[in-house]
Amino acid sequence: MASETQADTRAVSLRSLVRRYTAQTPQRLRVIDAYMAFCVAVGVVQFVYCALAGSFPYNAFLAGFGSAVACFVFAANLRMKTDPQNRHQFPGGSAEGAFGEFVFSHIALHFVVANFLG
Repeated sequence: MASETQADTRAVSLRSLVRRYTAQTPQRLRVIDAYMAFCVAVGVVQFVYCALAGSFPYNAFLAGFGSAVACFVFAANLRMKTDPQNRHQFPGGSAEGAFGEFVFSHIALHFVVANFLG
């Protein structure tokens, strides 16, 4: 009986969280969040594949996994700088400038990843 009550409480809390997230989070930030979830999924798939199939060639695994982690970090930076609630922490920046940093960082990252692959 107590476990059913806990499960109901968790379900209500989860629904409330999702409802508040969709109501209060701007569409731009939700897109960034989806991209971050994709980066995590790519990293998990690569790690599981490496664990099951082996790590040959190891450079390819390191480059792919490192790229997924770096893409997540760049997206987290973009999300922080474009969130309207964080404007006071980045007074001189703009959303366009943050996106430019994001794109430039990705270009540099992928040059490094392509070079690391060999």
